[in-house]
Amino acid sequence: MENITFDLSNMHQFGTAFFDYLALRKYFFVDTLGWDIPHNDTVEMDQYDNPLAHYSLVLKNGYVVGGARAMPTTSSWGEYTYMLRDAVSGKLGTIPEGVMEGEVATKRVWECTRLVVSDRLRGGERAECLSLIVDGLAKTARKRGASELIALTRPSLVRSLRQLGYDASRIGEPYHNDGDGRRYAVLSMPTERMAELVAA
Repeated sequence: MENITFDLSNMHQFGTAFFDYLALRKYFFVDTLGWDIPHNDTVEMDQYDNPLAHYSLVLKNGYVVGGARAMPTTSSWGEYTYMLRDAVSGKLGTIPEGVMEGEVATKRVWECTRLVVSDRLRGGERAECLSLIVDGLAKTARKRGASELIALTRPSLVRSLRQLGYDASRIGEPYHNDGDGRRYAVLSMPTERMAELVAA
C-alpha cells in the first residue's frame, strides 16, 4: 500500500484517485451508514471539498482503499468555515452545537474529516491503511505549521491512534447519532508521534 497527498491544485497528478475516494465515501457514509449528506448515485461530496482542503489517500494495487480530508481551522469558503466550527455556530443541524467547547481558529490546529477505510481490508491491512492515512494528514498539516489535529469521529479511534504512536485524547463529550446509532466525539492529537517527540 502507498500513501498519496494532494489538494485540488494538483489532484490531476493522481488520475481518478480523488473521484474514487469520493465514491468510497458514498459507499460508506451514505449506502452503509445512511447519512443524509450531499451525493448522487456515484459519489459523496460536500461544501468542505473546496480549494482549502487537503487529502491523504491510500492506494493498494492502484485502487483507493482509504482516505481522509483535512483543512486549517482558519479556513473560510463562502458562508462556511470548517465542519466543527460550523456545527458549534449552529449551521449544521446533524451535529450538536455543544460537541466542542467554543470555536478554534488557528493555523496551529487542523481539522480532519471523512476518514474511511475500505471494508475489503482486514486485520493488519486495516491498521496499515489507517497508519498511512494519518501519517499523510499529520505530515501535510505539520509542513504548513500545524501542531495539532482534531476530528469528530468514533471515540474508539483514540485507542487505534495510540497504538500507532499518536498521543490522541478525547476533548469533547460523546453524543449519540440517531441516524446511524453510533457514538461520536471530538478527538485531538499532536501532528508528531510520541516516539518522535521523545527523540526530539
